[in-house]
Amino acid sequence: MQPVSLALFWHQHQPYYPDDVSGETLMPWVRMHGTKDYIGMALHIAEVPEFRCTINLVPSLLVQIQRYVDGLSDRHLDVSRMPADGLSEADVLYLMDHFFMAYVDGMIRPHTRYFELYQKRNPGRETAAAVRDRFSAQDLRDLQVWSNLSWFHELLFERDVDLRDFRTKGGGWTEAEKQWLLDQQRSILAEIVPLHRKLSEGGQVEITTTPFYHPIMPLLWDKRSARQAMPGCELPRHMDPYPEDVHEHLRRAVELHTQSFGSPPRGMWPSEGSVSQEIIGAIADVGIEWIATDEEILMQSTDGFVSRDGHGLVTRPEMLFRPWRIEQDGKPLQIVFRDHGLSDLIGFHYQRNEPVWAAEDMLGKVISIGRSVAGRTGDRPALVPIILDGENCWEFYPDGGVRFLRHLYRQAAANPQVRPVRMIDHLDEYPATDRIAKLFAGSWISHNFAIWIGHEEDRTAWDMLHMTREYLVQATGAGHHKPDVLERAWAELYIAEGSDWYWWFGGEFSSAQDALFDLLFRRHLQNVFTLLGESAPPALLRPIKRLAQRTIHTQPRSFLNVKVDGRQSFFEWLNAGAYRAGQERGTMAQTSEGLVRQVLFGFDRDRLLLRLDTRHAAREDLAGIDEVRLRFLEPEHVEVRVLHPGAANAQVRVLRDGQKVPRSKASAAAHDILEVSIPLSEISVQPGAACHWSIELYAHKQSRERIPAEGAIELAAPSADFEQRVWQA
Repeated sequence: MQPVSLALFWHQHQPYYPDDVSGETLMPWVRMHGTKDYIGMALHIAEVPEFRCTINLVPSLLVQIQRYVDGLSDRHLDVSRMPADGLSEADVLYLMDHFFMAYVDGMIRPHTRYFELYQKRNPGRETAAAVRDRFSAQDLRDLQVWSNLSWFHELLFERDVDLRDFRTKGGGWTEAEKQWLLDQQRSILAEIVPLHRKLSEGGQVEITTTPFYHPIMPLLWDKRSARQAMPGCELPRHMDPYPEDVHEHLRRAVELHTQSFGSPPRGMWPSEGSVSQEIIGAIADVGIEWIATDEEILMQSTDGFVSRDGHGLVTRPEMLFRPWRIEQDGKPLQIVFRDHGLSDLIGFHYQRNEPVWAAEDMLGKVISIGRSVAGRTGDRPALVPIILDGENCWEFYPDGGVRFLRHLYRQAAANPQVRPVRMIDHLDEYPATDRIAKLFAGSWISHNFAIWIGHEEDRTAWDMLHMTREYLVQATGAGHHKPDVLERAWAELYIAEGSDWYWWFGGEFSSAQDALFDLLFRRHLQNVFTLLGESAPPALLRPIKRLAQRTIHTQPRSFLNVKVDGRQSFFEWLNAGAYRAGQERGTMAQTSEGLVRQVLFGFDRDRLLLRLDTRHAAREDLAGIDEVRLRFLEPEHVEVRVLHPGAANAQVRVLRDGQKVPRSKASAAAHDILEVSIPLSEISVQPGAACHWSIELYAHKQSRERIPAEGAIELAAPSADFEQRVWQA
């Protein structure tokens, strides 16, 4: 058997945050991810010269990295640089509200001083104004430092003793030391593009591109393409196509890529894996030879000829794990389809498992695919594309993913059954022979465009874009404005065509910065009018986002009366709090489905009560799960384990400080559902005290699923007047 071609493909992307008219940059994420993920991912590859992979760098990200190198600042950086003893009240409040924007368990809690400041801030319970006086000037300075330092990649500390000593100090930094760190930040950003170019020229990495400002090309080309996957979906009022904008995003992308890396790109990740038959010719016109998207697009394009069975196994693996040919108007491309199950394992699941085991598990699955394909494709090896964001999952790994990636890369390079490849190397050696007659129109998420056009807020945004574009087209044709002014105005419009603004509209995804994303989208459209000497229409001054920030679960409304028997009872759980499995990680979306569909929870006067609903009957779905673990953040050092949860009367262990609570009265039962009862006294929860927890499903000593995927279920244990207070509220 030939070695299986492992094609890891990391997509690096940020929307365009600067407001080039006002000069403001309100979000720091390019800078933060730059010193963590963009430099770190490249350093990992450089450690293993025999390893090969593909990295997609979005042009709008490259522009912003270079602008930071040239002196760009942002609001977060401005406040970071200010002397801590000279901050205005507004600056202190900004710091209180924005300098803890990191994953708490992975990026704040591990650092003693940062977590101390986090606890002093008491986010979610007290306002910035209420806690402001608790913070001394030294507290504020240490917070300025930690909010930047926690975004430095672990490999940077390994290579730089000064940086390592700086972090070891932990706190009590001076103003001069703080400025030193922020200067180091810029120096690291300056390494990113040269390091990627070196890896590319050395043959380790293929660098690919995306349309310039990351638009959903099929929707720009023809919004009606959304109806191929969603036949009855409502569309915006204005349906005019903008194919010329697609051409411009593609032209600019190839031009900047060539300037940055010395040669044009051969491959492309269409924004959000969004494709349609109609855009193929435009992509081929700029010299792109291959593109990638999700496996579900192949399944739809072949009318189910390639599919997965009820157990998630690919019915014809030799047809998925190979490249295909597509053609439009005589213009050909090759296309590959990612295995979204393997991609989701890295993005959402391996973070909770022992890193070496996780890396070995991934390689084992890749090798198994190679064996399943062997003999069905002649002398052609299987091509296994694993494609996902290269920046958003690592903060959820305890060490930023270092041990997982190191072991994965080293073992992939050393294992004779695996051949890590740049995508283009495999395609050059084994070009596609099978042809797709017509490519299905959809994205990497559920093979549709629902996230970007399926909600009323999305459609409002598209209509605002159209109104602005019509004005700009007329102004361009009138000939009254200088070419450089029109160029800037068109750039603002192209920025507003980016997919990210639409990602946050509607109810699918939410973050603490929803209102700011809304503002930036409308600001770019307003800038078109400002640049051309006109006042923006009133419609652009009104927020589009009407939904409040989404909470990931509801709260219990009264005491519950539950008999723990695993049987469905509507009235027993009528007033419970509820978490429904979804996409609580705002910047990422998971395409593979977990076992747990929803969790209901609440209290009676003495017990914490839980109910897990799985996809089918719990006794069957949980038969392969060894343990369900209830892990508490508050109270600390408490864990509840349900052993063999698929059994009718599962055993429950309550652990405090690692010790089993003797003669526990906790109980569990599984039938249609899994029900669990835990005495509050056994987990040291007093009335009114915080009760924050998450659930993990374990099989063979490894975590298979976490609920919620990010964060925790946050409750307060009820006092005696709980029902009265809830009713009055």
